[in-house]
This record gives sequence, structure tokens and C-alpha cells, in this order.
Amino acid sequence: MDKKQLTGSAGEATAARYLKRHGYTIVGQNYACRFGEVDIIARDSRYIVFVEVKTRKSEAFAAAREYVTVAKQARVQKAAMLWLQSNETELQPRFDVIEVIGQGLAQKINHIENAF
Repeated sequence: MDKKQLTGSAGEATAARYLKRHGYTIVGQNYACRFGEVDIIARDSRYIVFVEVKTRKSEAFAAAREYVTVAKQARVQKAAMLWLQSNETELQPRFDVIEVIGQGLAQKINHIENAF
């Protein structure tokens, strides 16, 4: 794993811990198919949530959420549709972005519900 992949994996682990602390159940992580990937799939009492996690050392250049382009959103949505076809649920789907900014104890988490 290179440094970028390690940073991304650490950010996804931080986001998963955050979701658990806020009452979500983690259903899956790093779901990949030919259409794309979903970083985290979580659920609460109302929603099945497909989460794109963006990790950055700082927001000096741009906000992490700005890296979730329209093309990236389409790939996540297609992967989510495939997941939903093989995992029956009565829950309403929702697409969130979680930004993990900084490192170690200085991390800031921004959870954007219904981001796209």
C-alpha cells in the first residue's frame, strides 16, 4: 500500500467509528463492482446510507467534498444500485459524504448527509 492508500484507509476507519458512535450500523466497507466502489455502507432506522469518504491533511487547497465529482457520484450511485439489487431492504437509500480533515487527535469530521 502506498501513502495515499494508507491515508484513505485510515480516513475510512475514522469515518466508520464516527458513524457507529452516531447510531449507525456498518453493513459493508469497500464494496466494489465493475461500475465503481462504495467506501462505507451503513444503516440506521430509516436509511441505507452509501458513504463516500474523502480524507485530506488540510483544507488549504480545497474542501475534500469538492473531490466528489459528478463522475464519481455516478459511479457510487451505479455501485449502490447493484448492491441494492442483491441486498433487499425496506430502507430509503441516501448518499452521504464524510470529510476527514487532519491527522491524529487534530482530526475534524464533517458529515454531509444527502450530499448527492
